[in-house]
Amino acid sequence: MGFLEGKWPKAFMGTITVQAILCLAFEAYVFAQFQMNVDFHSDNDTNNSQYKSIPTFLTLFIFGFLYELVLVWDALRMKNTIQVIGICFANLALMVYTTIQIDQISTSFDKLEDTGAIKPDPNHGNQGLDWLWQSCRPYLVAIPIILGFGTIIISFIAYKLYQVFAWDILKQIGADYRMKNRFLHYQIYIALLKFDFFFFLGFTVQFLVIVTGKTDLELSLTIAAIPITIAILLLAAFFTRREIKAGMIAIIALYFGGLAYFFFKLVRIYQPGFRDHYIAVRRSLTAFSVLTILLIILTIVNAFICMNNFGAGLKAHLLKKSADEEKQPDANSIGLSDVKPQLPSRMTID
Repeated sequence: MGFLEGKWPKAFMGTITVQAILCLAFEAYVFAQFQMNVDFHSDNDTNNSQYKSIPTFLTLFIFGFLYELVLVWDALRMKNTIQVIGICFANLALMVYTTIQIDQISTSFDKLEDTGAIKPDPNHGNQGLDWLWQSCRPYLVAIPIILGFGTIIISFIAYKLYQVFAWDILKQIGADYRMKNRFLHYQIYIALLKFDFFFFLGFTVQFLVIVTGKTDLELSLTIAAIPITIAILLLAAFFTRREIKAGMIAIIALYFGGLAYFFFKLVRIYQPGFRDHYIAVRRSLTAFSVLTILLIILTIVNAFICMNNFGAGLKAHLLKKSADEEKQPDANSIGLSDVKPQLPSRMTID
């Protein structure tokens, strides 16, 4: 954890951690209120979809904030300025998602009230939505406000980290302007791969858990897509670092397949005959699919740029660090130079 010794890395990690604790505490309160005050008595598709919406939102938030903490740790450890900036945008995206969540949860409560699934107010015996919604709304509104303030703070810290990391990048790459540009595109590409994973997984989880009317084939293909996507992203990073052109061409072709899939899903969400299946998560799925489409397009563009930079000398800089680490002796090993022969002692005659 030596990379946290500086003032600004500590401030960045601390801000993200405090923000995650507060937001998850508020989200957990809403989830607890939902679990304690909703009767799970109806098993029709509409109600089942609404029952699953709030637990799924909480699960996504837990994963989102924990994944963000992992990305912060990775960015600070690798001194990746681009990833630090990307985390600021990811935080902003979480703020937008939590804002959408307010209306979606309100709609879920409304639909559950229509079926008599909400219990009476334990304090006043009032029947209906208003008391439960009024108890949850302040916490739901507070979450995007916290994320908004957090985004402003970490954006300022990111600027300071940019100044701190600039010297480290100069030491690794050198003063060659063209090489620095190649390294910049490499960093952007690797950061995009990490954010692609989060938004793809967030979309898939909501689709698998909440959306109704899925065919067995569609369900099986969606589940199978998760490990395949992880493998594709790992191979994409490996092929770029090792400058394997054939592998990059295959990965780019798969990106276009993923882009077609998300365009198809975006149309399906609003297509007559299918849109009722998506009603519980229509807004959030739309947000996730649009962001994922934008990220895939940016990833494809940067993949072509990185592939164009193959053979220009960047590979030597990227692999130099790991090679230097292999040459460093183990702390517990003993070198031959450390073992000095004992000279025989002489007896002196006084």
